Amino acid sequence: MLDIKLLRDDPEGVTTKLKTKDPEVNTAIVLELDETLRHKKTEVEKLKCERNEASKKIGELKRTGKDKEAEELKEKVGAFSEETHNLDREIRDLEEQYIHALSSCPNLPMEDVKVSLDPRENVVIAQEGEPKVFDFEPKNHVELCEEHNLVDFKRGAKVTGTGWPAYRGMGARLEWALIQYMIDFHVNNGFTQWFPPLLVKREVMFGSGQLPKFEGQQYVIQDEDYPFYLVPTAEVPLNGLHLDEIIDEEQLPLKYCAYTPCFRREAGAAGSGERGLIRVHQFNKVEMFCFCKPEESMKIFEEMVTSAERLVEGLGLHYRSCLLVTGDMSFPAARTVDVEVWLPGQNRYYEVSSVSNCTDYQSRRSKTRFRPKGGGKPEHLHTLNGSGLATSRLMVSLLENNQNADGSINIPPCLQGYLGGMAKIEKPTSPYSG
Repeated sequence: MLDIKLLRDDPEGVTTKLKTKDPEVNTAIVLELDETLRHKKTEVEKLKCERNEASKKIGELKRTGKDKEAEELKEKVGAFSEETHNLDREIRDLEEQYIHALSSCPNLPMEDVKVSLDPRENVVIAQEGEPKVFDFEPKNHVELCEEHNLVDFKRGAKVTGTGWPAYRGMGARLEWALIQYMIDFHVNNGFTQWFPPLLVKREVMFGSGQLPKFEGQQYVIQDEDYPFYLVPTAEVPLNGLHLDEIIDEEQLPLKYCAYTPCFRREAGAAGSGERGLIRVHQFNKVEMFCFCKPEESMKIFEEMVTSAERLVEGLGLHYRSCLLVTGDMSFPAARTVDVEVWLPGQNRYYEVSSVSNCTDYQSRRSKTRFRPKGGGKPEHLHTLNGSGLATSRLMVSLLENNQNADGSINIPPCLQGYLGGMAKIEKPTSPYSG
């Protein structure tokens, strides 16, 4: 959530920056509610002060035998109490409106992020390798999955619906090998592994910036006793681990990683060119998440981008890294780099990792702070998140780039140890094998 002081001090400048991310952002209502709320709070504090003074005076009047005057003043105190009660109720309603309006504003982009609403203007900052050239007619991943019994899209749709793939046989084993490879990489890099809950409370979704802005994109458990949300990414529960906590500075930075399936409703907007595993409602992802002091966040951000790139390089895939323009960044991000792999079947790049520095935006919403070494007032820390990596499009790139003319698919050396030394996926002998 934004620091309201920034908006108070420079309403025009801050609004202009916010509109580079979301042209529809409404800061006027935030400032109006903020001013009204402060006025009402001052008013109620004045009333409470007058009520307290009157209450003291009633005691003095009774002690001096002036009962009639005390009773008259008592009636006045009753009126104070009723007015105070009404104001308190009004303030509660205003605070709810104010928090909703302020939390609907995105994070401010960093100064050096390119201003644009067009994702085509994202800036390529790194590239490794070149798109693969085949000496035969390559197949797309849907054909390869069907031929090798790797993913059964029809049976997945039968169980749940379109966009819910069912991995099987070597497809399931290869997917699991990818997850193990990534977790091992991050743990060896000093990240603590978590296996968090897949259902989270509303306040945890709010803390990460998923609500209220993206309410319609989430899966919700329709149960009055258990109003939980399915996690759209492990970023949400990892951020929620320290909800409303004060962390000692000596413990920072906290570097976490976690594998979870991720659930997103917006996948339903996919076009015919994004069938198969390109855009799905459920996918697997290993997430990196860090809590740190503000002065450490840019260094850690670069380290996380490098980690994502090294993972893709380890798989032998061609990729590029792009610094996103303001309008293509996520809601809570101040700076984002996407790592994109080349998908021959789609003849384009697709993101497999998005690394974001969210500065103090999430920590303000989650009330997560740190206590400086020398004591003093707790401060809001910075949070960072990054895919390390998302597997669905990664699987597409692996299958399409590693296919051979004879129909077999090469397995990258870094995954072979997780698959009993298997170097290739051969075409199965029957529709039920694999």
